Amino acid sequence: MMRLRLVTWIVAGIFLLLGVGLLNLEVIHGRAYRELGNRNCIRLVSQDGSRGRITDRQGQVIADSRLSYDLMLLPQDEAQKEKIILSASRILLKNARDLSSAFNNGYISSSIPVTIARNIGLKEAIALDELKVDLPAIIVQANPLRHYPQGKLASHVLGYVSEIDRWRLTKLEDYGYKTKDIVGFGGVEEKYDYYLRQEEGGISFEVDHRGKFIRTLGFKPPLNGKDIQLTLNIKIQKIAEDYLSGRKGCVIIMDPYTGEIFAMASSPAFKPEAFAEKNNSAISSLLNNSNSPLMNRAVSAACAPASVFKLVVASAALENKKINLNTSFVCQGSTLIGRREFKCWNTHGAQNLQEAITHSCDVFFYKTGLLVGPQGIHDYALKLGFARTSGFELPYEVPGFIPSPLWRKINKFKNWFDGDTANMSIGQGEVLVTPLQVTRMLAVFANGGYLVTPYIVKAIDGRDLSAYQRKSERVHLRKGTIDAIKEDLKSVVSSPSGTANVLASLPVSVAGKTGTAQAPPRQAHAWFTGFFPSKNPKFVICVFLEHGGPGYVSCVVAKQIIQEMNNQGLI
Repeated sequence: MMRLRLVTWIVAGIFLLLGVGLLNLEVIHGRAYRELGNRNCIRLVSQDGSRGRITDRQGQVIADSRLSYDLMLLPQDEAQKEKIILSASRILLKNARDLSSAFNNGYISSSIPVTIARNIGLKEAIALDELKVDLPAIIVQANPLRHYPQGKLASHVLGYVSEIDRWRLTKLEDYGYKTKDIVGFGGVEEKYDYYLRQEEGGISFEVDHRGKFIRTLGFKPPLNGKDIQLTLNIKIQKIAEDYLSGRKGCVIIMDPYTGEIFAMASSPAFKPEAFAEKNNSAISSLLNNSNSPLMNRAVSAACAPASVFKLVVASAALENKKINLNTSFVCQGSTLIGRREFKCWNTHGAQNLQEAITHSCDVFFYKTGLLVGPQGIHDYALKLGFARTSGFELPYEVPGFIPSPLWRKINKFKNWFDGDTANMSIGQGEVLVTPLQVTRMLAVFANGGYLVTPYIVKAIDGRDLSAYQRKSERVHLRKGTIDAIKEDLKSVVSSPSGTANVLASLPVSVAGKTGTAQAPPRQAHAWFTGFFPSKNPKFVICVFLEHGGPGYVSCVVAKQIIQEMNNQGLI
């Protein structure tokens, strides 16, 4: 009897435990388990929209998306997998072992499609799609791929797209970015990635407990990114790049009044499409190239400006009344400062300011710089936009550097000497500037005293941003100072002995300044910056040739560009 009761209690206890467990599964945690079950039987295949287009100011497309096709398969059974791989190898003319290897490398689980071939052609995609009747595990997915119809043109302005890296992911995860996302690197692609990037859509389908496909449940269409219109004139951009080809350097052409960039060419250039197509050999070649083809020299190359910096010294001297337009110094080919002889590139004789700028006389500016003093030169360099970034939208702009006695004392524990001032006065020594800063400085003398903020994005999604983008600050220089230097810049070209006289034969009048920045042991950097037409300027131009030789070489490149612009009716 006791045994029977014990067995009864044990059986009752077991059923009680089963009942409690069932209550826990069905009632207490039922909703959670149902959600887990649903998630376990529903799978998603994502589908991307197209990235926003990038056009020039006339609407000509310079970055777009083209349809690419990826071959995917659902890992159902081994026999079907082998049939798909063999059939695909015949259609794609690829080795079956390579496709099998791609499958093994991409396999995650039996219910997640595996990509075994990317960027296949339309004809092959159609042929593979026809196999779905007998091989339902095949998926041919359309995939928008970034396309640059102009090739290398404006590559540094545009940038490129690639798979997100860990650094960007940590910064952008809170904004909806995730692993494997395609994002912009450099240029407009990076700066305006949030606007250009598409919104993901996809297909949801049901699988059984073994992960086999049962039916399609739904489709969410992807959304395309927003289009961006640039201030670039693609014709001017092409002219600049054509005449820069084969050299290291950059060309910038800008509206002196608004700051709109008509052309920004950097050389050597690169093919952005190599990154979109994941062409590993081409990417490796770019990354290991000692000429740094991925660097936008217009904003990221900080070099000595040489004689183009003399305009800063002239402005400071006139404003502080250290010299006037009639002040003259005699150039005998060199001058003694302290115990050291500082040379000029030529013997010029007596020179006033106009003659010194026309002939680029170093001796005149050595002596003028000593009168102004290093702090005065430093302060006016800052007024004219140096030693700070310009506010330009594209990433990786560097601020350059303008030294001062206080900086030298604090950072190097050294005194400042007159020889340092002399070097600074002709844009050598520790002075570092970017081509964009030089362009911006020249615009001050072209537009009558305003330091403009350069910009390159004109509109986003059809909304004109020009009014918002146009910014300028008044440079506190007297009208007499600006007018005098502007006339001197005209003389650099118009005078038979001017350093840029090679430009005088152009059908359009040009004003400007040359520079030859010493960079031993290699060739000097060649500079020319100017504006045209000289009476009513429409364009400011800066030509910088890295280790290009004397400034005259940059003048020749500028002449070719301006001549071709005139031939095409672009001036």
